[in-house]
Amino acid sequence: MEKRGVESLFMVFVILGLLVGQSAADFKDCYGSCFLTCMIFERDPVKCGSKCLKACLGTYSSQNLKHTDYFCKLGCANSLCTNLSTKLDPAVEKVEGCVNSCSETCSKN
Repeated sequence: MEKRGVESLFMVFVILGLLVGQSAADFKDCYGSCFLTCMIFERDPVKCGSKCLKACLGTYSSQNLKHTDYFCKLGCANSLCTNLSTKLDPAVEKVEGCVNSCSETCSKN
């Protein structure tokens, strides 16, 4: 039980570290690092993909992003993009393209 707690705490710090100073331009770096780190502990590419999409899409705020736009992108990316990553390949280019496609779809609605 203690080992699991330490692993979880470590993941929190890794994800927080990835978020500091993050911009939309470095989604690939954020997602790739987050995914590979997560796979060390989780070993589930879909779960890691989902966690890292949430972390790397950034947080929403009323000042810079509509709540509905953020949740639309997150939902779309979770549905369509998480299965692109595998245990051996985070497929950051494909995931980024998929997320960008979700951004376009969500901004139209």
